[in-house]
Amino acid sequence: MGCGGDRELRLPPLVFAGDPHRNFLPILRACLDMPAGVLILVGDCDCPAPLPALLAPAIAAGWDVRWILGNHDTETEAAFDNLVGAHPAGDLGLRVSEIAGLRIAGLPGVFRPRVWDGVSAPQFRDRAAFLASLRAEELWRGGLPLWHRDTIFPEDFARLGQERFDVLVSHEAPSSHEHGFAAIDALACAARARGVVHGHHHRSYDAVLPNGVAVRGLALAETWVMPDRWRAG
Repeated sequence: MGCGGDRELRLPPLVFAGDPHRNFLPILRACLDMPAGVLILVGDCDCPAPLPALLAPAIAAGWDVRWILGNHDTETEAAFDNLVGAHPAGDLGLRVSEIAGLRIAGLPGVFRPRVWDGVSAPQFRDRAAFLASLRAEELWRGGLPLWHRDTIFPEDFARLGQERFDVLVSHEAPSSHEHGFAAIDALACAARARGVVHGHHHRSYDAVLPNGVAVRGLALAETWVMPDRWRAG
């Protein structure tokens, strides 16, 4: 086998996991059945305990755990703190990270009509404007209400749209799903991404967007090992 093939064989697994909704056992089993690599949770962990404790066997085996927020991760203070507070180093949200030889961007959360429905003109373009509209009693820990800590703002698209990345990890779906959003298609295209991986709708499927970007949707606690065709430059 040529040198290129040898290099591919040595790549650590890059695993994406669909919404756990408190059930991490299938994800743990899958990770412990393969060599350690990188695990990316695509939202809705709804952690009943700190994430590092829930995934302790995988972390002890050498897995690098990353995550983005889903809507259920901001429903209670415990769910938020057990994820955001317990494992801040794993946060992929609203940034581009070099992971396993790829540039991976995270678009956490969901569209909410009070801010932006993802289709119509937004009510607020950024968090500063939204915060200025709130009453003092609506604030949580001196900032955005807990419920809006995972709300998508137009400024998130503006920020990520200036970047170049290979894969977009989002909780919301692109237009490949009937409840998805063409705005996500456009973001992936602007960044010249080769693929989008998403959760939220609990459906396992493969698709290709009209702009040629590949899509992988994940079911509940489903694990998907990114294939070589996604990883090849």
